[in-house]
Amino acid sequence: MQILAVTFWATCCICCIAGAEIFTSIGQMTDLIFIEREVVQSLKEYIQAEESKLAAVKRWANKLEVLTHASTSDPEGFLAHPVNAYKLMKRLNTEWSELESLVLNDPSHGFISNISVHRQYFPDEEDEKGAAKALMRLQDTYNLDSESFSKGKLPGQGQNSGVRYNAFLTVDDCFDMGKTAYNEQDYYHAVLWMQQALRQMDAGEEAKASKADILDYLSYSVYQMGDLQRATELTRRLVSIDPSHQRAGGNLRYFERLLAKEIREMARNKQDPAKEKPIQLGTYERPRDYLPEREIYEALCRGEGVKMTPKRRSRLFCRYQDGNRNPRLLLKPMKEEDEWDSPHIVRFLEALSDEEIEKIKELAKPRLARATVRDPKTGVLTTAHYRVSKSAWLDGDEDPVIERVNQRIEDVTGLTVDTAELLQVANYGVGGQYEPHFDFSRKDEPDAFKSLGTGNRVATFLNYMTDVEAGGATVFPDFGAAIWPRKGTAVFWYNLFRSGEGDYRTRHAACPVLVGSKWVSNKWIHERGQEFRRPCGLTEVD
Repeated sequence: MQILAVTFWATCCICCIAGAEIFTSIGQMTDLIFIEREVVQSLKEYIQAEESKLAAVKRWANKLEVLTHASTSDPEGFLAHPVNAYKLMKRLNTEWSELESLVLNDPSHGFISNISVHRQYFPDEEDEKGAAKALMRLQDTYNLDSESFSKGKLPGQGQNSGVRYNAFLTVDDCFDMGKTAYNEQDYYHAVLWMQQALRQMDAGEEAKASKADILDYLSYSVYQMGDLQRATELTRRLVSIDPSHQRAGGNLRYFERLLAKEIREMARNKQDPAKEKPIQLGTYERPRDYLPEREIYEALCRGEGVKMTPKRRSRLFCRYQDGNRNPRLLLKPMKEEDEWDSPHIVRFLEALSDEEIEKIKELAKPRLARATVRDPKTGVLTTAHYRVSKSAWLDGDEDPVIERVNQRIEDVTGLTVDTAELLQVANYGVGGQYEPHFDFSRKDEPDAFKSLGTGNRVATFLNYMTDVEAGGATVFPDFGAAIWPRKGTAVFWYNLFRSGEGDYRTRHAACPVLVGSKWVSNKWIHERGQEFRRPCGLTEVD
């Protein structure tokens, strides 16, 4: 019974990804690809079984059709032969029962059993919604219109990139994206996606969704965006398609009354009505949200607004770092490049080998769980909507590779890692990001790291374990820096001044990954144990 078989490998995979929020990690989503392959193979085996059954039934039917044609042309003459009489009795008593059993045999049981085993590990509704919101986040951050996504035209997909596959969105895909936004009362994105669905349908693309449904959602969303004239025109189009639509007639009368009132007021104020143009990115203003530096942050993610002037660049250097003549770095010092002058951010080249990266990913992948942030009031780790990734924590005792990486961080920074947090490994999913945040605890968060007993986070050491085709930069909105992932390199900066005061300029963010998969690992180094390695300064901002 091959169709019932669930391989050991597949079972291991689905155990690893059990739980929701699969969309937050590309690493775990890759397991779904292989699970889907298992289900497709099971489906093909089911189809083959059905075809074999149908072929057998056809052979019976063809054989009996020839036989009955001869027998019915001369029943008495046919039965005059005793063998024919015997075979008629046998057929009707035995062979037709066998045929009945064949027809009643249902080959679908194996497929149903197999898919039932896998279904419990499939993404749920929250995953689908999360992935849809991720596309909208990418759309906003990188100023992409809906057609760019629909046609698969994304930055970072050149011939020399690692992305070999393209993907397209159908009318129904765009319609579902619009519905997701609509149900969240996000009418800005609902308009963009319903308009794209309508555009593709008007171009002749077939879909399960009806044009009336698309116009229904689109007209009301446009109305919610304050565009009464366009809402009225779209509703008129809906009524012309479906005069019996439950809401369209009432909505149209309501919109027309409001529009007439608006036109009268504009006439009194001697204003000309706005000329209607096709809906596109920029037609409506995106509603502002809770993040004050949203525009600066997103511009930096796109590579815009980076404040790297020629004068500032002239102050950046590269050097060999031997960790103050550390024995482990004397023969092979670390290559170090300045990324920014103030605050000082450096990048270490060849910080991780390919073998070390693969081992870290191998150890982390089975433990990946939704990434958390430390609650500033309680100090407890909790999930947050502004951090979309999955992470795992690795102890140096678990594997020599982790111990070696920890030692290397200590050697090159000159800071002890005995009081540092475990090595955190993170994998970003669809549109994965970490919005602007501080790594250190502020004065109004005195208990953030109290349970650790190692003081505040004095420094951050961030390893990039993959190249990213598009997006995924680490940006610092306060001073306009953008640092792009380069596999095998690491960046390092201090979160605190020597006085122990927080450097508020280090508020930073991980930009959404547009194309590619982003793996990082980081070490948060704490104050305790650094007293003689990084002595206090004489002023607050030393």
